Amino acid sequence: MEVKRSRFLAVAERVADESAAREVVASARRRHHDARHHCSAFVIGPDAAIRRSNDDGEPAGTAGAPMLEVLTRHGVSDVVVVVTRWFGGTLLGAGGLVRAYGDATRLALEAAGTRERRLVHTMLVTADIAEAGAIEHRLRGLGAVTDVAYGRRVVITVGVADPERLAAEVAAISGGRADVEDAGTAWVDA
Repeated sequence: MEVKRSRFLAVAERVADESAAREVVASARRRHHDARHHCSAFVIGPDAAIRRSNDDGEPAGTAGAPMLEVLTRHGVSDVVVVVTRWFGGTLLGAGGLVRAYGDATRLALEAAGTRERRLVHTMLVTADIAEAGAIEHRLRGLGAVTDVAYGRRVVITVGVADPERLAAEVAAISGGRADVEDAGTAWVDA
């Protein structure tokens, strides 16, 4: 976008942690080394506990803070936004900068779209090869099957919201011959 001949390029990327967010910022600096500012904001974690912003040479509070405010208002997490600015020769003033960086961030989020994530229990279902097909078919209806490993027995990895329901279903399908093991939790795209 352009405001009084200054050009703003916003990039929004999904990141898993703070170091990945900082790498996105560093990459923008390398890619657009001719720009004067690479302002950034990121929110990370399922509880959005990690929140950082950087004005990168713009007057304090005129770039990173409004960008972080847009991320917060949209309720997103695990995302970094970098807004690169090429100065156009006209000073925008504090209000103009706040609007420009906030608008660029909002446009980047709208263009990228959002995806909901949910916490699931990762379960390992171990069954005999003869029963594995029927069990896998039923499990795909209950949750997200993420892996099927064939060996002497078949191990099906599935993410579910309700591990007790999964155990009951597997017991009913297999007549109690398949094993169900809790392998922890994971965040998955809904």
